[in-house]
Amino acid sequence: MRRLILLRHTKSDPAGAGMSDHARPLNARGTTAAERIGAYMAKHHLVPDTVVCSTAQRTRDTWARVAQQLTDPPAAAFERRLYDASAEKILAAVKDAPEESHSVMVVGHNPGLHYLATLLIAAGDVEQRERLREKLPTGGLVVIDFAVDAWDGVHPQGGRLDRFVSPRSLEDDTA
Repeated sequence: MRRLILLRHTKSDPAGAGMSDHARPLNARGTTAAERIGAYMAKHHLVPDTVVCSTAQRTRDTWARVAQQLTDPPAAAFERRLYDASAEKILAAVKDAPEESHSVMVVGHNPGLHYLATLLIAAGDVEQRERLREKLPTGGLVVIDFAVDAWDGVHPQGGRLDRFVSPRSLEDDTA
């Protein structure tokens, strides 16, 4: 069994004058949202064995805030290839994960993460799948399980959606 956790970075402001898109940090709303997602992950024991994260500042900031909420978070590997990556490039990064890692988390960007999630999922709660098909919002957390023994066995339509939450869906603290 393998578990893939996809997390889209939380809210950031548009790039200011002279600032690259890559350098955009989280805004206050994004900081709060990342902490909320991290608390949810801690409460539901969703601590990955391995984390791969885009090198963009907003993804780094998102992971840092999430990790603060976890008891024993793994160190993240920051990979430039995840910045503005296609679904195929993200999947290639997942397949490069260590075999001893049964749970891998990718912190990245749309549209690649959204396309990858919809590409991989074939089963799971129909309502959540429809919500995800419509949109992967900032801070969206997607957990997909695969009945495979190795990461190279992960393939399109091979996963089951375990859960899909967003910071907004967690605002009432009932999730």
